[in-house]
Amino acid sequence: MKNAMTAGEKPSGETVEFTLDHGIDPDVYAKRWWSLGVLCLSLLIIMIGNTALNVAIPILSEELGSTNSQLQWMVDAYSLVFAGLLFTAGSVGDRYGRKGILQAGLVLFGLSTSYAAFFASTSTDLIVSRLFMGAGAAMVMPATLSIITNIFPTHERAKAVAMWAGISGAGSALGPLLSGWVLEHWGWNSVFVVNLPFIAAALVLGGLLVPRSKGEDNVPLDIPGAIFSSLGLGLLVYALIEAPAKGWLSGHTLLVGALGVAAITAFIFRELHTEYPMLDVRLFRINAFGTSSLVLTMVFFALMGTFFSLTQLLQLVWGYTPLEAAVRLLPISFFMMLSAPKSASLAEKYGKSRIVGVGMVLVSAGILIISRVGIDANYWLLIGGACVMATGMGLAMSPTTDLLMSSVPRKNAGMGSAMNDTTRELGGSLGVAIFGSLLASKYVHGVQGLLAKVPEQYHEFVTGSLGGAMKVAEGVRKAGVPTEIVDGYVDHAKQAWVGGLRLSLLIAGLIVLAAALVAFFLLPNKAADVEELERAGAIPTNN
Repeated sequence: MKNAMTAGEKPSGETVEFTLDHGIDPDVYAKRWWSLGVLCLSLLIIMIGNTALNVAIPILSEELGSTNSQLQWMVDAYSLVFAGLLFTAGSVGDRYGRKGILQAGLVLFGLSTSYAAFFASTSTDLIVSRLFMGAGAAMVMPATLSIITNIFPTHERAKAVAMWAGISGAGSALGPLLSGWVLEHWGWNSVFVVNLPFIAAALVLGGLLVPRSKGEDNVPLDIPGAIFSSLGLGLLVYALIEAPAKGWLSGHTLLVGALGVAAITAFIFRELHTEYPMLDVRLFRINAFGTSSLVLTMVFFALMGTFFSLTQLLQLVWGYTPLEAAVRLLPISFFMMLSAPKSASLAEKYGKSRIVGVGMVLVSAGILIISRVGIDANYWLLIGGACVMATGMGLAMSPTTDLLMSSVPRKNAGMGSAMNDTTRELGGSLGVAIFGSLLASKYVHGVQGLLAKVPEQYHEFVTGSLGGAMKVAEGVRKAGVPTEIVDGYVDHAKQAWVGGLRLSLLIAGLIVLAAALVAFFLLPNKAADVEELERAGAIPTNN
């Protein structure tokens, strides 16, 4: 369908006209920016839901007696179900309607959030509610990006995706801020209440402004693929979370990890041999798809792993309240929102691989700067490194997302969106697991010297988490133990925890730096024209 001529601007400043022969319904095209706003609101809900709990982690450690493993599962339960169901949700949206699954996901997310807000009272309750939140999020997030891909023409897609990516990053920081504010006034359950008005608004506005959208093919779902992918991701991250307690080379860890690898291998084999794959793994032959997936995984590996650690550093080690901690992390959101929208024009001018590579170098540099923190508060060192990291994330996210989506046919946009979202959630889940595992291993080793100074019945509290150790210290202080002895105990525990933090950040920074080199050398500098790739046979098709 032909549409009117539209003015645009080249990087040189010269005005040019585009002929919009994009096949988008005129009514849908006319309100595309309003639709984008609602889709970004829906995305914001998911990101707030994913990070809002981080600020409450120290409080949960004390009030619910949660161990490090339980705290990580509160975060990872959401991410694991989310990542495991993304391909299924994306496929359902492509086949039966993206708006429908978006709305259904918001309802499920709202119900599970309400349960956590008003009924949860134990660590198990929270973990279960987070499982269902993850399922709802898996229905929402791929629908947002796949709808954007189908309502924006190619020349506007990069700008729309940049806004989408900016909201994604901003939500990661807004969640802790809102949580910190409500925790100043109410109990830990309130961190879930703040999301409910956003969910209600997204449901109403989505019904009015988001167009119906689905792929061309009415094909069956890949149920075995969904089972294998969910099982594989779950087993691998479970092995990572439990490794500090069980031992990295223990039979339990190795067996669970091997089963996870086997399930993922079965998933790949299934996708290579089924007529209608949930994820056509042959797309990884295209650098725009495969390398972008790796880079996005590393971005969110760094983001979620760092956030998980920094909230505990600010509160448990440096003594800030939840709100004070959240406010001090707010500049991260500003720098990410500032750099993400500009990444589209910078990538157009200098090439996507260069901008993404520079962004990843900045992420690595920021992490390594943060790794120099100690038990004495040095906020400017921390926030300086965090803002460098956030700027790099903003630069890297949008171009890689655009590259990935450019290599997937529009009729399979759910597949591309699911892959994009899976990299984010898998990266975030692995970040929390690996940061947490390295930190916990180093911490447990560091507090061994304290165990002889406290009764045996408290050993599990001391080794379980820094929050548990601080609670024991408070009890010992109330029992009349001299202040200088208790202070020495507290400093020892904090030093052990910070030692684990610094180790995890150092390793993460080096991993991200390696990903930057991959981006520089393997990412293409321009987004692909998916129709040209199909005609050239570069994109595998099932038709």
